[in-house]
Amino acid sequence: MPLPERMIRRFLVSRPGIWYGRYILPYLDLPLLRASRGRWSMSPGQPILLLATTGAKTGKRRLTPMVYLRDGEHLIVIASNGGRDYHPGWYYNLRAHPAATAYVGGNVGRYRARLAEGDERARLWQQALGYFEGFANYEQRTARAIPIFVLTPET
Repeated sequence: MPLPERMIRRFLVSRPGIWYGRYILPYLDLPLLRASRGRWSMSPGQPILLLATTGAKTGKRRLTPMVYLRDGEHLIVIASNGGRDYHPGWYYNLRAHPAATAYVGGNVGRYRARLAEGDERARLWQQALGYFEGFANYEQRTARAIPIFVLTPET
């Protein structure tokens, strides 16, 4: 891993980095990801997508930038919420309305979301830990099981 990417990851695991990732980065990333169809982000070297969901209560379109992983043709998103004791808002949106749109690398695709469970979740969690050590810190901070969503492309 190149030095700049290692430095970014170390920062994102620190308290100031977590604060920055929660309160600043999404607002910087949103217009950039939207304009570039997921091609450019304020997190260089990180796999960031823009997820469009339908609000669980409001029914309004919601856009959320987030880290993702690939598992074959599937996109994997992790509802860690920085280790908080409650799920992020997009978790409830996907539970209520599993159809979503993802802007990734200049492409826009329709996906169907489902929660990973059992052995699949364990495998994907290990993959996530291998990608970003911050997930282990998040897991220690919260009593909840951190949900993992599998986004399957709609054909």
